[in-house]
Amino acid sequence: MDEDVKKIKIAINGGIGFGAKLNAKQLVAISKYMNEDEELELTTFQQLYIEIPEFQKDEIIEEFERVGLTCYPVGNFVKSLRTCNFCKGEEEEGMPVAKEVNRRIAGKPVPFTLRVAYTGCPVGCGEPLVNDIGIMKIRDHYHLYVGGKAKGKDAEVGTLLKENLTPEELYGTIENIISTYAEQGKKREQFYKFVKRIGIDQLTS
Repeated sequence: MDEDVKKIKIAINGGIGFGAKLNAKQLVAISKYMNEDEELELTTFQQLYIEIPEFQKDEIIEEFERVGLTCYPVGNFVKSLRTCNFCKGEEEEGMPVAKEVNRRIAGKPVPFTLRVAYTGCPVGCGEPLVNDIGIMKIRDHYHLYVGGKAKGKDAEVGTLLKENLTPEELYGTIENIISTYAEQGKKREQFYKFVKRIGIDQLTS
């Protein structure tokens, strides 16, 4: 590829499922837009960062989507949902709900990168308690945690905001939280700091 062409970075993955997986067609599609010496950056949120020519952005994204890849913006947006790597089955572990959460929130602009994690059982493989927003499925309902922080000497688990939510209650609550953060968060204010500043009660009102 012409190295003088202006490039932009996008995030891609194989969609929301049990862990991070790519098939052969997806790998071939990705490799078309890489030079031999280029590398893919694998993030902790089950995404790959790839640089593509800006003038071809729309057609490349369409090509990626045709082979089942999902594309997201890079920067101060809600990240795609992080999910468990090991689950018993799609319906049992609530994967349709996870996919719907991702559809509703991924890519929304926010003051600072927002990470949302989902786990299908109390084992917590998706690490929901140490992410900005965490969802844990308990039997047929969902517990919602906010304000977790995974890194640094001040790392801490999130606070249980609401429990025993139905899927519709879960969707609405998360969308309201993200809207509140988008509207009231300061520029580059991390979500856990935002939660401490405005208080848990403001997120539930």
